[in-house]
Amino acid sequence: MEESRNLPKTLIEAIRYFSDQDVCVQFVAKLRWPDSPVCPTCGGTEHSYLTTRRVWKCKACKHQFSVKVGSIFEDSAIPLDKWLAAMWMIANSKNGVSSHEMARSLGITQKSAWFLLHRVRLAMQTGTFEKLDGEIEVDETFIGGNARNMHKNVRARRITGTGGKDKAIVAGVLQRGGEMRAAVVPNTRRSTLQAGVREHVEMGSAVYSDAWVGYSGLDSEYAHKVVDHAE
Repeated sequence: MEESRNLPKTLIEAIRYFSDQDVCVQFVAKLRWPDSPVCPTCGGTEHSYLTTRRVWKCKACKHQFSVKVGSIFEDSAIPLDKWLAAMWMIANSKNGVSSHEMARSLGITQKSAWFLLHRVRLAMQTGTFEKLDGEIEVDETFIGGNARNMHKNVRARRITGTGGKDKAIVAGVLQRGGEMRAAVVPNTRRSTLQAGVREHVEMGSAVYSDAWVGYSGLDSEYAHKVVDHAE
């Protein structure tokens, strides 16, 4: 109760509060692991904390892990003080925050602000800061009415090509026995589909996809396995 009263209530208070990296690490750790940090490698809860590097060392498997691992903060050079101040801005803005406004407020580039905004909004939608792990299935599909079921006039107006043209493309990732996340994407190119996998799936996880060329190359970061639907 005392801790909640000390949380920042204005943007300037948020920037001052999160200016200390140790405060940021403990703040995020408390959000992710309310009871005790959990090793992402073996699930162990017994560990030691290395204050000079701000990482935990698991006593069971000896692996070291930070508060960022397996979260939306991972693989980002943006420091936690910027992330948390940005989250405060987004959560407390009634009319939304643009990437340009975020960049000016935090002193980062507009490109970095756009990246940060995208990930924070994703976390708010899914209700978690963590990525999916374990065995993951990825796929994409085209959403739209079946042309043969449409009236002739509607079909002429809405269908202007073959295949997936004029249809929405939805890419999804499914954690076997767990959560599913999906999003509309502009195309099925490799850069688009693999960016979605990296955004939602923790590195090292087993990723299953079909033989579409857009997924080739994932084996450099994941245990990628291909399912051939023709067989």
